[in-house]
Amino acid sequence: MHTIQDIRNIVFTGHTGAGKTSLIEALLFQAGETTQQGVIEKGNTVTDCDPLEQQHQHSLYISVATAHHAGCHINLIDTPGYPDFQGQVLTALSAADTVVVVINALAGIEPMSRKIMEWASQQHLPCMVVVNRIDAAPDKLEKCLQEITEVFGRECLPLELPVNHAAQVVEVYDHESGAADFSSVAAAHTALIEQVVEANESAMEHYLEEGTVPAAELHEAFEQALRENHLVPVCFTSARTGAGIPELLDIIAKLAPNPLEATPHPFIRHQGEKTVETWAVPDPDKPLLAHVFHVEFDPFVGKLALLRVHQGSLKLGSQVLVGAEGKPVKIAHLYRLQGKERIPVQQAMAGDICAVAKISEIEPDTILHERHEDDGIEISGMTLPTPLVGFALRAKKRGDEQKLSDVLHKLVAEDPCLRIEYDTAANETVLRGLGDLHLRIALERMNQQYHVEVEAAPPRIPYRETITKSVQAQYRHKKQSGGAGQFGEVQIEVEPLERGAGFEFVNRIVGGAISGSLIPAVEKGVRQLLASGAISGHPLMDLRVTLLDGKMHSVDSKEIAFVVAGRKAFMQAVADASPIILEPLVDLEVTVPATAMGDISGDLATRRAQIHDAQADAAGNMVIQAKVPLAELDDYASRLNSLTGGEGSWAIQFSHYEPTTEKTQQALMAQYQAAEV
Repeated sequence: MHTIQDIRNIVFTGHTGAGKTSLIEALLFQAGETTQQGVIEKGNTVTDCDPLEQQHQHSLYISVATAHHAGCHINLIDTPGYPDFQGQVLTALSAADTVVVVINALAGIEPMSRKIMEWASQQHLPCMVVVNRIDAAPDKLEKCLQEITEVFGRECLPLELPVNHAAQVVEVYDHESGAADFSSVAAAHTALIEQVVEANESAMEHYLEEGTVPAAELHEAFEQALRENHLVPVCFTSARTGAGIPELLDIIAKLAPNPLEATPHPFIRHQGEKTVETWAVPDPDKPLLAHVFHVEFDPFVGKLALLRVHQGSLKLGSQVLVGAEGKPVKIAHLYRLQGKERIPVQQAMAGDICAVAKISEIEPDTILHERHEDDGIEISGMTLPTPLVGFALRAKKRGDEQKLSDVLHKLVAEDPCLRIEYDTAANETVLRGLGDLHLRIALERMNQQYHVEVEAAPPRIPYRETITKSVQAQYRHKKQSGGAGQFGEVQIEVEPLERGAGFEFVNRIVGGAISGSLIPAVEKGVRQLLASGAISGHPLMDLRVTLLDGKMHSVDSKEIAFVVAGRKAFMQAVADASPIILEPLVDLEVTVPATAMGDISGDLATRRAQIHDAQADAAGNMVIQAKVPLAELDDYASRLNSLTGGEGSWAIQFSHYEPTTEKTQQALMAQYQAAEV
């Protein structure tokens, strides 16, 4: 049985293709957890165990495996590298004590690596950079290290150096001399120790007075430097050849912080209208606080929740409380995960990562606890990016609508950056994500795992119709077919209102020309056309309808007659009131590297954007503010990625409606008329 001091929680992050999964596979093999090292191309790795991951040969979801080395229990968390799946990375950070940013030696620093370093810094998580695939670029390693220092800061110092043309590495924390492919072990050792002791006053005094620091004090200073981001160690590996793998495993066991040494994850406690920041205590005897950082649906066990136990202990058979509602549930299934393999365990102590199954009440970000006084506690983490790219979905098979709805809710539970929207006006179900790839993987999962086929199309733009002048109209509905007849006559006036005013219905009938009980029928007829539109099939807005006069028959004036009369009079009035089509404009904020400013501005100009501000932020990026027609942003996510190499981000918020172009109006009217034929 391991102790808290033995636990290491390491999340492997980085741009796609950096070799995160292969690196974890090499560490598992080196630790003796596997009898052969898996290969991504063969589909036999421990962590990329989902069929879609094996098909695409890239990580798409969070996966956890454990290695045991030098008495340590090392939890290895694999994450996707595509920007479309960054939500998975952000949630994985809440379970980790050390963030490893893996960099491809051939490609150097790529966009996701930059983002992850920023996120880790914001959360004050200890970081380590691992330059992988060193066998493929032995002559580029010195330049790669220089780039890391220039981009991420002088606190990035080598903990290892490549040797023998990157066939091996030498660790410089303990070694004070020796040969290396570049620099020298002595110089690297001195720079590392001096950086470490800067973080600790006592260690600094020992170093200045005696030239050395006692091992225990140096270790304490090393952990402090990691916690304060004063040191970011850089290691070199090749998952393919095994170079640096034994050394990296030793470093993780010896120098990566355990939960007692790590930066504590902040929690927020809600006390009435107040919120108070608090921290969990990594003590197995304290009351339980465990955070659900990932949920997935397993074909065999159903709902599987991955948890980081931050405080207390989670025991098999125990009763715990779930989330803010504090609903009691029993822990009937408790596991340690080794990729897709579930290993039953009796308990998980503070600092551990585990999984529980078949508890429907558990949702992503849920806190499991033992006391009702902790019902109002939640973990404080990064704000997830807003899903903006959407597909309107429709089940291909009639009768699959409920099944589609159920599957969509499962997908959203598994991925915090997927969102379902129901557009009642367009009668559409829209699935939104962070990019085209993100959504297409979701659709593949629906088809392959849940056997639901859908038709996907761009969501309907919520155009609106309105009028531009005031007119009056009169309509008489008269129907006689041998039995009881129908009679209703109304006179109305329509007038435009200011943008955003909505719709008003005013009754000015005097003298009982129309019975008060039939006035709602007139409004009902008006609202029918209001919802369906008059010229393009989009709802009408920003106008007032005033009921001026009318006639009724003592026998034949029924509700249906005035519904029809109201609708027909309104239709006639709108046709005479110079109707136009309005399009939604959004406030767009784009953050891009300064070097991409020209390309981004030019692209926005082609989208009818009105740029009204552009400022540099603290990181030197340009933040552009613009108003853009929503219809012009259909492909913006992929275009922005293309123009910025994946380093751009964007957000939109509805602004207002404006008249669309004449060309767009004619096209929408033609489509509507063709559909009506």
